[in-house]
Amino acid sequence: MSDVLPKVSVIVSSLNNEETIEECLQALLAQDYPQGYLEIILVDGCSNDKTLVIAKKYPVKICQVNLNCPAAYNYAQKIACYPILGFVDSDAKVEKHWLRKLVARINEPDVVGVSGSIDTWNIDNPWARSIGYELKARYSRIGKYTKRIATMNLLLKRSVLEDMGGWAEDMPSQYDTEFGYRLALRGDKIAYEPSAVCYHFNRPTLQKFYRQQFQYGKNTLRLYFKHGALARGDEITDVGMNVQPIWLLTIVISFLLGIVSFLRSLWYLSAVLCLVLFIYYSYLAGKIAVKFKDKAAMRLILLYYIRSTAWFNGAIITTLTYLKRGGKNK
Repeated sequence: MSDVLPKVSVIVSSLNNEETIEECLQALLAQDYPQGYLEIILVDGCSNDKTLVIAKKYPVKICQVNLNCPAAYNYAQKIACYPILGFVDSDAKVEKHWLRKLVARINEPDVVGVSGSIDTWNIDNPWARSIGYELKARYSRIGKYTKRIATMNLLLKRSVLEDMGGWAEDMPSQYDTEFGYRLALRGDKIAYEPSAVCYHFNRPTLQKFYRQQFQYGKNTLRLYFKHGALARGDEITDVGMNVQPIWLLTIVISFLLGIVSFLRSLWYLSAVLCLVLFIYYSYLAGKIAVKFKDKAAMRLILLYYIRSTAWFNGAIITTLTYLKRGGKNK
């Protein structure tokens, strides 16, 4: 069987992941794949916890570089030995037959990559579980092929990455969406194989979720400055998600303008918009709670507010930085 399987280099980018790195590497080393056909490269962004101590117990190639994630991927690509590159997040673990399921579709027409589905690792935490339900619901909109996918669960042909100049190093996050946009312009596509499951360690607290989404908010606006067409959304991040921070901005502006006495009626507009947003979030959360038969998913109402607020705040920071640079998106 090994003579028809491609050799694969799986790249894991890490930074202070002592909680998850051991199970991440164990899952990759336990893959049902021929010996000598798989190498694992850990690119660590100078962790100051026990990540490297743990990783050194395992037969993986380790390099430590002070780079952001897309730059780390580009670095690892240059030292990888094999023609197919896999990408798995250091806070994720894959099921035993993950790699075989992905490589089975890598040579379909116009396919340059393959990805699988995302499930929740830390399912005992209700916040993490709720985040996972929402992500699964979004992934359920993907058909047989997609334009982009998260790098926590992805296989790509190395030659295509090289032709495209690698990942965009000016995008600390959202680089996967940016790459997918350039990929689609070439007429290439990524196959979606939902049976190849990756389990992600979702943010377990509201504070950590906010920090993550704040970074997404900053970089999403930078992404839209770079490729405006992406603001229309896609299967994973639809236009409804992109509109929510704008909705929140309208609420804030209406409230602030209402402080002026002759504009006091705008407070009513602000209140109505708040009510409509609450109803919308309740509907979305309720639909997911029913779909997954878990009332804990109603926590998504609060998570939606936090995400919109984080994206809004991140977008403000990016806009101010953009104006300070004289309209240059660096």
